[in-house]
Amino acid sequence: MITTFAVSGYRSLHDLIMPMSPLTVITGENGSGKSNLYAALRLLSDISRGQMGNALAMQGGLPSTLWAGPETISKRMEKGEVPVQGGPRQRTVRLRLGFACDATSGLAAGYGYQAELGLPSPSCSYFHLDPEIKRESIWNGPKWRRASALVDRHGPLLKRRQGRKWEIITQHLSTFDSLFASAGSPIDVPEVYALKQAITNWRFYADFRTDSHAPARTHRPATRTPVLHHDGRDIAAAIQTIIEIGDAEALHRTIDDAFPGSQLIIDAPQAGMLTVALQQPGLLRPLQCAEWSDGTLQYVLLSAALLTPRPPALMVLNEPESSLHPDLLPALARLIIKASEHTQVWVVSHATRLVSALEEAHQCSSMQLVKNLGRTQIAGLRDLDKPPWLWAGG
Repeated sequence: MITTFAVSGYRSLHDLIMPMSPLTVITGENGSGKSNLYAALRLLSDISRGQMGNALAMQGGLPSTLWAGPETISKRMEKGEVPVQGGPRQRTVRLRLGFACDATSGLAAGYGYQAELGLPSPSCSYFHLDPEIKRESIWNGPKWRRASALVDRHGPLLKRRQGRKWEIITQHLSTFDSLFASAGSPIDVPEVYALKQAITNWRFYADFRTDSHAPARTHRPATRTPVLHHDGRDIAAAIQTIIEIGDAEALHRTIDDAFPGSQLIIDAPQAGMLTVALQQPGLLRPLQCAEWSDGTLQYVLLSAALLTPRPPALMVLNEPESSLHPDLLPALARLIIKASEHTQVWVVSHATRLVSALEEAHQCSSMQLVKNLGRTQIAGLRDLDKPPWLWAGG
């Protein structure tokens, strides 16, 4: 389980250190930074997958994602005694992302990781929007310490600790590649392997379409699908996979909880293709997916995602209440709470009814984001309540 997520220099996330629990709920007013927090965590995942350049290019490149305020905000600025203004920079501009894991269980137990991105050196390359990875580090423990560092990367140089000495793995790592791209085998560098497996296993669901042309409303090939696609295109196959190798009873209970007396029906209208329909009380035939309301489709998609037979280390749901009728939110909350018993879940939501229902779970921690002089902060989180954190290099 991730216990700490830290961001520095990303849009409104000037310097945010956030505790995480088995079920973390993020809420706040429009413009408070919820989308930035979601995007920062997704960018961390993209780095490990080798998709950092594309992810940042879609946002206009690294310069457009960097914190736009002054390097430091003084107490007098916060009190309004002096205007917010910048001065000569003392440090190089950097975007930093990192996290630390619980030491008790899991593939990456006890490890921490950070990536530090910077602007590329001036060159004649057309790829001037691609950021450079200036530093990466993997350590053991809740925060980075020089003595606990296990793997360290400075520019193209990558090294790992061997006892009290450092062994150079490579001196030619590409500036646009993460250390996960060429750090060796799971036997030679087990820390890198464990973290890569954990991070690439994260799942993000924020792109479900429920309109009449949504991918989920079309027929798809019948292939085993333990992991629902992020846009829900393979909904029928994912549901049938749950029925065959997952918790079919939990699926039936989940659908009945939201739509009493209803049942999902999987059919194969032609060889190699699957469709999904919903049989409801009082109807003479099941309604095909193309006939469902947007809210019904959204709920079934979330059910297929959360009841996956292959639970991830972390599942992130961005505004799952979209298209749902308020009466469905308690059932969705029960589904999310149940899922958080075997996978870590992070929910970003506007819906007070959903948030209130989730907060009833003992494993839930709820955080409200607020803006202060352009910075996203966690309301009521005092310095003593923050988890221990230190960026590599101080």
